Amino acid sequence: MMQSTSLVSSLSNSSSLSPPTTAAAAATCHRVEAPFTRVVTASNRVEFPSVHSHRYRSTLYPPRCAVSKSVKEVQEMALEDGQDDRIARIASAIRVIPNFPKPGILFQDITTLLLDTKAFRDTIDLFVERYKGKDISVVAGIEARGFIFGPPIALAIGAKFVPMRKPNKLPGEVISEEYSLEYGSDKMEMHVGAVQAGERALVIDDLIATGGTLCAAIRLLERVGVDVVECACVIELPELKGRDRLGEKPLFVLVNAPGA
Repeated sequence: MMQSTSLVSSLSNSSSLSPPTTAAAAATCHRVEAPFTRVVTASNRVEFPSVHSHRYRSTLYPPRCAVSKSVKEVQEMALEDGQDDRIARIASAIRVIPNFPKPGILFQDITTLLLDTKAFRDTIDLFVERYKGKDISVVAGIEARGFIFGPPIALAIGAKFVPMRKPNKLPGEVISEEYSLEYGSDKMEMHVGAVQAGERALVIDDLIATGGTLCAAIRLLERVGVDVVECACVIELPELKGRDRLGEKPLFVLVNAPGA
């Protein structure tokens, strides 16, 4: 079983990505140089205020909804800890909204990250630095916000972008994979012929909560002979243990938004 870390360890010099290693929460985040690309290695997680978990890609809210420190304070703390200051900038750009999409939910809103051109570029750059030169030919983006981060990453590393969509959204012949929700089930679909057996893929989404959609994407790709190298998300809600559902499949995330 893969070790639970919020940001995985540095890439090996081989064409494959190394699985994550265990690190203490107080460990620092730093940038190292690798032969192919600069890689962010980290295990110190940039954290939002503690909240309770829920099945939504968001969490139940505490009495107040605010990041406890200012953007400047978060960035200064990151620099003092030796952490890559880009991580702090990304975390500070993500807004949390209470009572959305229904009462009792604290929603992790990445639209404010997209408005911050520096933080948005930093987000894409961190992923590109990790995956460029790793012989990845497919970036599979999960509907809907995986469609935001996936295409620029794919272009930068020279890979094709493949959308993983909800049922009845793709016009051509599709292959589908069913996955469980808290109440009921859903399906994920991909065009037949979009990927070929033997290709190496990265699965990208904005957030991992329970891990159901990522697992469905992995199964869908592996059914047609694709090697899923790693999954990548901007945000993780670790209290929902989605990482555990991925088994030994590596997961790379930038920001940890923990629950109580």
